Amino acid sequence: MQTAVRMLPEDEHNAELLRQVAPADWQNPTPSGRYHLVAIGGGTAGIISALAAAGLGGRAALVERGLLGGDCLNYGCVPSKALLRAARAAYDAAHGERLGLRGPAPTVDFPAVMERMRRLRAEIGHHDSAARFRSLGVDVFLGEARFTAPDEIAVGDARLPFARCVIATGGRAAIPNVPGLAEVGYLTNETVFSLTELPRRLIVLGGGPIGCELAQAFRRFGSEVTIVQRNEHLLPKEDRDAAEVIANQLASEGVKLFLGWSPVRVATTPEGKSLTIARDCEKTLVADAILVAAGRQPNVAGLDLEAAGVNYTAAGVEVDDFLRTSNPRVYAAGDVCSKYQFTHAADAMARACVRNSLFFGRQRLSRLVVPRTTYTDPEVAHVGLTATEAHERGVAVDSYRQPLAGVDRAVLDGETAGSAVVHTRRGTGRIVGATIVAAHAGEMIGEITLMMARGIRLGKLADVIHCYPTQVEALRRIADQYQRTRLTPLAVRLLKTILSWRA
Repeated sequence: MQTAVRMLPEDEHNAELLRQVAPADWQNPTPSGRYHLVAIGGGTAGIISALAAAGLGGRAALVERGLLGGDCLNYGCVPSKALLRAARAAYDAAHGERLGLRGPAPTVDFPAVMERMRRLRAEIGHHDSAARFRSLGVDVFLGEARFTAPDEIAVGDARLPFARCVIATGGRAAIPNVPGLAEVGYLTNETVFSLTELPRRLIVLGGGPIGCELAQAFRRFGSEVTIVQRNEHLLPKEDRDAAEVIANQLASEGVKLFLGWSPVRVATTPEGKSLTIARDCEKTLVADAILVAAGRQPNVAGLDLEAAGVNYTAAGVEVDDFLRTSNPRVYAAGDVCSKYQFTHAADAMARACVRNSLFFGRQRLSRLVVPRTTYTDPEVAHVGLTATEAHERGVAVDSYRQPLAGVDRAVLDGETAGSAVVHTRRGTGRIVGATIVAAHAGEMIGEITLMMARGIRLGKLADVIHCYPTQVEALRRIADQYQRTRLTPLAVRLLKTILSWRA
């Protein structure tokens, strides 16, 4: 049966969103025989799987127990980017003197910022509406899904036999086992966007992408923000130099960083919520709210995977390189089975699942070239291997770096805190990875991603004409650096000989 879903605050925008993605009056269809594909989970991976199967002529069903659109629409990409845009505007307005602008700093109307976010989320929600999916030929079932056999799932009293199934149930915030945390209360990505009042003091547990993005945003809105991170560095998956730029930027904006510290216990005091942390000693921090951003865990509970013969662990559903589970009829895509926990990666995996499961495809997970972006200011975008990962795998690389301080547009924009670096397999020019730290790094990384996916060597980028002045010129300059390494002493002598003939 469908479980009633609430979204706070209960205003007109959230009501409209619910009408789209969790309509209270929705009537589940009567299963129409055996489905070519059933997708469990109404986030990106499940939606793409079901729509692709239906669009190619198959009978497809989509099952969702909560909100269609998944984390991305409701608790992730969409609401967070709305907040980050407002936070960037507030920061730029408050620091206009850098550009010769004078005037009083703006006042942040936090309730208005959040109302705008909810309005935009509701507007975008129609893309993920139950009615739209039905109009595109997908049978939409709202309710809990569980396997009853290797080739059948149940949703309430309905039985959905299938030829193929895609598990796309996603993930949720991992909650650290800190004494007192549950009793005192905390925010996650699923609840932070329900705030209507700005916390005066905010502690963020975790210095990964979500923690850094929201810490910077709330600091720019006016909160006193502290990040507590077990690792010695922010963004531990990124190049050390890139993470250092973000740490310096956050510190310059007044975010307090406790790196290498571990949470010990949480308690309620007259001053607020207290968090005791430890390193070589103990220290107590006090805040009005605690945001947990300490990683993700897969949603596998309640699916009765044993009935389908699907193997799983605490890390999620186990799949092979073709995204197939231990049950050859069942595939998985997205956060529930992959280390690539991004909307665009879930999209790519879902397409691979449809090809592999229904059309004899052989698309491998290991061959996907998946970029990622942390949407701090500046952004950190990456694809392929970092220098550290290349070293650990025994891949010898040549690295080419261009600081943004040497790129004219970055200088003019006042956005010189960053750089671009490209790693190539030593002596070949074949790109194995790249990291960009820039205001719009997420837009810039696509050029390198395309080159990696198509096997285009770095030198070819030197022949591409880029608009001037743009920050993406940093990549062309890197290609020029590579080209200069090809000017061996022999090549230089040959060129001088040719020029002497033409004198």
